[in-house]
Amino acid sequence: MNVLRSLTPRGWALLGAGVAIGVGALLLGERDLLRLAVLVTTVPLVSAGLLAVCAPRSLEHTRVLSASRIPVGADCRVTLTLSPAEAARPLPVGPLLAEDRLPFALGSPPRFSLGPLRPGEKRTFSYRLRSHARGRYPIGPLVLVVTDPLGCARLERPLGPETSLLVFPRTVELPVVARLGATAADGPRPSPVPAGVDGGTTPRPYRPGDDVRRVHWRSTARRGHLMVRSEEQRRLDRSTVLVDLRPAAHTASSVEDAVVLAASVAVHLADRGHRLGLLGGGVGPAVEARHRDTVLEAFALARPVAAPSLLEDVARLSRSPVSGRGTLVAVLGALTPEESAALAACRSGRSGRRIAILVPQAPWPEEARRWAVHRLAEAGWRVLCPDRVADLPELWRSAGEAR
Repeated sequence: MNVLRSLTPRGWALLGAGVAIGVGALLLGERDLLRLAVLVTTVPLVSAGLLAVCAPRSLEHTRVLSASRIPVGADCRVTLTLSPAEAARPLPVGPLLAEDRLPFALGSPPRFSLGPLRPGEKRTFSYRLRSHARGRYPIGPLVLVVTDPLGCARLERPLGPETSLLVFPRTVELPVVARLGATAADGPRPSPVPAGVDGGTTPRPYRPGDDVRRVHWRSTARRGHLMVRSEEQRRLDRSTVLVDLRPAAHTASSVEDAVVLAASVAVHLADRGHRLGLLGGGVGPAVEARHRDTVLEAFALARPVAAPSLLEDVARLSRSPVSGRGTLVAVLGALTPEESAALAACRSGRSGRRIAILVPQAPWPEEARRWAVHRLAEAGWRVLCPDRVADLPELWRSAGEAR
């Protein structure tokens, strides 16, 4: 049965023709015609049998990606190195091809002609990938394709495991502003320390006016000049980002805009040292993130989820911890009046920082949009309404500088 499965359409045609000729020869009593039928029937079966015996069963190969994570629209180069196994011997088979299997979103699978491979010989091939859609994609497995010289049989043998490629959304860089994080004059933010660690004992040089009770005598003795405990309060900053990815709240294009806006804000906060909570059906039940890579992976895999309402996510947002310089950020599609009212009532702890970003091109009724903006602004939210994703940095700066 394995031999029959390897037959090509040409092989099946010859096999069928041979059987038909044989039946006719038996009916007519023509022995010469019967010999021809045996020959035509045998050719594809012998070809398939030779492939099964003579085709190489394995190849040693490596697959190297220039990057395992790339933004949407960027290129990734894949390099394949192939060599026969040590015990393999070159055998007289038909054309030998190697094909690296790819999902449809990454284009057509590349195919390379290997030719005869001798022990110790290596062949290196490379090709370029580009994806215009977010997601995690399997690269591979490598498939060895052998065809007999007559084209009657074709044998495919998968070799080795798959390799994963993560395609994350492109983000826009947001400015660092005083009300939403450290100011530019403050320099780099100190890394947040875990709870229970005293962040006030970091020594720094004495400045006129410092309380002498803050002198750190051990550091003073070691450095030869007065050192005091840092006044900088290294608190753990917590923020939460909610992204609305319900299909009913978006058009086909505004869903991706929502992902880019939310990912840009989340990456910006993570780079400032915030511990993030990511909410929204599309990014999972709840994701805790402290690093850029975790944030990008969450948004690379985010998918629209058919939820009837945003009220449940808003309730979880209101319970989310916000501390230090943290803030609540909601990236919103079209809302109902009930959802707008629930979001307006959402609090953010002592900091009071709340930012709503309305996704451009979301299918808002104009009156509902104006009412939502007014209701949220009246409740103390900073409402940003970019006309396109590229407008977000300037609006973010304005929100931070506004009194």
